[in-house]
Amino acid sequence: MVLGFSIALIVFSLLLMLLVLMHKGKGGGLSDMFGGGMQSSVGGSSVAERNLDRITVVVGTLWFASIIVLGILMKTNN
Repeated sequence: MVLGFSIALIVFSLLLMLLVLMHKGKGGGLSDMFGGGMQSSVGGSSVAERNLDRITVVVGTLWFASIIVLGILMKTNN
């Protein structure tokens, strides 16, 4: 069980790094390549950027939860 959560933590860590790097910074980002550069007339962020934000929050939450569960499992194993 510890091995499974350790692997999940590694996968979530890599995914989180990739997703954070895809966000648009001051000079644009990888999300512009997928249509994130088109701004709506309302002035809000694009659909691609909002979806990227949502996915990043979900993966970050799963990353945090896997750390908590892994810590509890390792504490109870000792």
